[in-house]
Amino acid sequence: MLEVLRRIILEVNGARNLDAALSTMVRRIRKAMRTDVCSFYLFDAELDRLVLMETIGLRTQAVGHVSLSVGEGLVGLVAQREEPINLEDARAHRYFRYFEATGEERYSSFLGVPIIHQRRMLGVLVVQQSDKRRYDEADEAFLVTMAAQLAGVLAHALATGSLTRPSLPGGQATFTGVAASPGMAIGEAVVIAPPADLDSVPDLIPTDEEYEIARLKEAIGKARDEIRAAGERLANRISAQELALFDVYQQMLGEAALSQEVVKRIREGQWAPGALADVVRRHVQYLERVDDDYLRERAADVRDLGRRVLAHLQEETASTPAVYPENTVLVSDEISVAMLGEVPRDRLAGIVSVRGSSTSHVAIVARAMGIPTVLGMVDLPLPRLNGARVVLDGHRGRLFVRPSPDLESHYQGLIEEERALAEVLEHEQDLPSRTPDGYDMPLMVNTGLAVDAVASLKSRIGGVGLYRTEVPFMITERFPGEQEQTRLYREQLEGFAPLPVVMRTLDIGGDKDLPYFPIEEANPFLGWRGIRVTLDHPEVLMVQLRAMLRASQGLDNLQVLLPMITNVDEVDDALRLLERAIRELGEDGIEVARPKVGVMLEVPATLYQLGALAERVDFFSVGSNDLTQYLLAVDRNNPRVADLYDACHPAVLSAMARLARETRALGVPTSVCGELAGDPAGALLLMGMGFDALSMNAPSLPKVRAAIRRVSMAAAEALVDETLTQPSPVGVRRHLEARMNEWQLAHLLPPKDT
Repeated sequence: MLEVLRRIILEVNGARNLDAALSTMVRRIRKAMRTDVCSFYLFDAELDRLVLMETIGLRTQAVGHVSLSVGEGLVGLVAQREEPINLEDARAHRYFRYFEATGEERYSSFLGVPIIHQRRMLGVLVVQQSDKRRYDEADEAFLVTMAAQLAGVLAHALATGSLTRPSLPGGQATFTGVAASPGMAIGEAVVIAPPADLDSVPDLIPTDEEYEIARLKEAIGKARDEIRAAGERLANRISAQELALFDVYQQMLGEAALSQEVVKRIREGQWAPGALADVVRRHVQYLERVDDDYLRERAADVRDLGRRVLAHLQEETASTPAVYPENTVLVSDEISVAMLGEVPRDRLAGIVSVRGSSTSHVAIVARAMGIPTVLGMVDLPLPRLNGARVVLDGHRGRLFVRPSPDLESHYQGLIEEERALAEVLEHEQDLPSRTPDGYDMPLMVNTGLAVDAVASLKSRIGGVGLYRTEVPFMITERFPGEQEQTRLYREQLEGFAPLPVVMRTLDIGGDKDLPYFPIEEANPFLGWRGIRVTLDHPEVLMVQLRAMLRASQGLDNLQVLLPMITNVDEVDDALRLLERAIRELGEDGIEVARPKVGVMLEVPATLYQLGALAERVDFFSVGSNDLTQYLLAVDRNNPRVADLYDACHPAVLSAMARLARETRALGVPTSVCGELAGDPAGALLLMGMGFDALSMNAPSLPKVRAAIRRVSMAAAEALVDETLTQPSPVGVRRHLEARMNEWQLAHLLPPKDT
């Protein structure tokens, strides 16, 4: 049954369009399960009904015409309960409903399973039989698995506008990922295909078919030359059997059939890379389905050849558009900071990526630039999105593809409201962040970008609460040397002097790899990251510490922050290296003052070692993002569980309140630099708890300042007491929203859900 399942999935995924996929699926399922009927009902959200979209066994004229509401009949009951229903005598069930148009009166047995994608019910898959048959556990498991596979196919079809039946809406689709940078945007999707990835080539209509054909033939010729040269280089180092593989490759490339198929696809209206990808995928899917082991192995060869030819095609094709449209929403499998640099800033409206997370480099830069961003959008059908109209909601991690006029109008209104609010708040940004009862709450900025991007904030902040040193590390192809780092750090320290600048030592690992220093781990967030990496590579940490110290000469506004601390031994080891760096520089005639040193409180273990840590360092900085995910055991970058990640979880807020009390008792200045600090309601909570400073991305400063200037310290303290009594994150959010409404500050919160 597993082999049958695999083959059906391959055929469905390889179908030319949704109609073909559904037709293939119902026929293959009926045959595999040896049953009389297989039908598929699609949930039409606009009509709020289930529509019969495909069947084998029922009357075909019923397709597209028979529909029922959720809860109506057995199919409607499956959709309502969102669980399988397996009946030996369906007509005896109280929910049985007979539709004359289908001709299903002669069928007794019924097995229906829901099709669910990211918690949304998309439809129902049904099998029926005239005899009274109890479908067994294997049958039910098989159909449930098919429904799970079909969910992804349907989501893609919705996004690409493949649902064209008159009874269905025009193809609007919603995809959900991880909210990485807040804000909203409406624009045009521009898909950037990664090099030589056959599954990510966008569809484009060729402007010159003959040119596309000519460059295809040239790319095939280059691939043949490349393979011939590789074979000649290896001729004396591999066996004759292995060498024969190069001859097989040459034969495949030399076959007229492959080239002719691609040319035919070009003439049908597809550019050369897209035509090649279509043909190669079709060949691969065919070879993977056959019973012959030898031919199945050839599928990998065909795929490899396709990538080789595609790579040569892409040499002649700009991987980025010559001209970006206004309001470009950049979409790719994985977006690098370098890609962002290629889009004119005034045209970049949003960022969407299949890979990546809210702590990845591109997310950090996007937040600093104020660009709405959603990452980890794993079900996105990249090849079919290029040029599509989209709405991006960076507050909730959503992408609406081909939005309805009503939805677009709604979001346009929200965007205009946010723009108007920003203009209003701008007028008070040079005023102190002081409460009505006279309490000063220092606001600091998180950065990692060039100093000129944030130096204009100098009069509005109390300093840099977090300078991410890994950002300069990622824009080079190697570890930057001491001189390079010194220059970068000096720019930051001079730009903000005399304000303090907290520089965090290199924090890589988890989801923040450097291209020249990849870290592959099964569980990276509990693995080799932060101080664990740099203590294992003291040569890297020493160069960085020396560069920081040299950069601080004569300014004395440097503070050093150690990330991912778990125990005091790590702090002791890092402090020894710092003392050594100071000593070595002194021996070279460079006298530097010892900077203040702090640790990040982000691993829950540190919450129980505050006394010992306080004896060793000068300040604490709470990384509330990581602390939240470790306390809740939730990977916030996994779209499947991202909804469980909530900095307003009562356990997180209780831990933060206790932390603030204990650090104040110890007399250690403590700031918060996670996303909670950049949320106006969250900032009021943290102020009320007693934290000494809040550090956030620059775009968050205006709203947080506005909230602090309008709520007294006494009211913030009362807010903490009230909020800590709430039993759930939902309760916390509701209470905060109610209080913000009472204070007439609801406009500072993200817009409400649609």
